[in-house]
Amino acid sequence: MPVTKRLEILDLIRELRQRLNLSQKQFAAKVGVSFKTVNRWENGHTEPSSIALKLIEEMLRKMGEPGKSLLNQYFPEAE
Repeated sequence: MPVTKRLEILDLIRELRQRLNLSQKQFAAKVGVSFKTVNRWENGHTEPSSIALKLIEEMLRKMGEPGKSLLNQYFPEAE
């Protein structure tokens, strides 16, 4: 995966978590992963699995209007 794509994913995770006002630990619980996993995503050491990305996409959809801009930015093919 190109660096820009990896950077986009870590930006998405961080921005979504901040918009939801969640700590990494709280966000991890919502996605069903460990705190360490979210920390690694945000630091660009690993990338979310396709299942985790699907859950994140679903979180954005459930947010309604506030999540729509992130959904369009990071999941344009989903619309």
